Amino acid sequence: MTALLEVSGLSVSFDGFRAINNLSFSIGPAELRAIIGPNGAGKTTFMDIVTGKTRPDTGSVTFGERSISLLGMNEARIAREGIGRKFQRPTVFEDQTVTDNLILALKAPRSPWRVLGWRPKAPDMARVQALAEEVGLGDHLARKSGELSHGQKQWLEIAMLLAQEPKLLLVDEPAAGMTPAEREQTTTLLVSLAKTRAVVVVEHDMDFVRRLNCRVTVLHEGSVLAEGSLDHVTQNAQVINVYLGRG
Repeated sequence: MTALLEVSGLSVSFDGFRAINNLSFSIGPAELRAIIGPNGAGKTTFMDIVTGKTRPDTGSVTFGERSISLLGMNEARIAREGIGRKFQRPTVFEDQTVTDNLILALKAPRSPWRVLGWRPKAPDMARVQALAEEVGLGDHLARKSGELSHGQKQWLEIAMLLAQEPKLLLVDEPAAGMTPAEREQTTTLLVSLAKTRAVVVVEHDMDFVRRLNCRVTVLHEGSVLAEGSLDHVTQNAQVINVYLGRG
């Protein structure tokens, strides 16, 4: 099966510190993958490179069926190609309703001079309803997003990314700050989303990673240290030494 995202030989240094060191791995087109590792392992820098925020010193990043290079693209172009990124802190328009947030996020052909006059039509509103239901907010469309719980804001932001119809979702520590019930629902949501697109979850919480029940990539000092099931990588002596042993 052809990889959706192929990272090969990536290296990048900041002021002499090598944040990514000859990093290579790939993600399949409909796959749930967890990326774990200690602070400074390169997890955030990896996401920054894939989304166009950081340029690597060497290496390649290719994406999609045509294996196009992402390295010459800006952040907006990469988003249009089908990569969505969810940061740890939710960024929603708190004074706007859930419906308004989702309308703003819809992938619609809106040129700069037409955007002011654009109004959602019935199919747009049906899409908003479907997105809200997919993330468990179907009964909250009329609420201002500022009134939502932390977990619900996270789901709304995921729905806003889904409105852009991404092929790859990069999700940073989705379980942080959630109640047990919200964590459970987030697990179910991410597993479901990965049936139709690639979902990469960067996470510190090992219990949450175990619930995802997916392939795990362990980063250390900017390289892949181990890869496989969580049980497999947590039995790796190097992983225990650099990561798990620091509990």
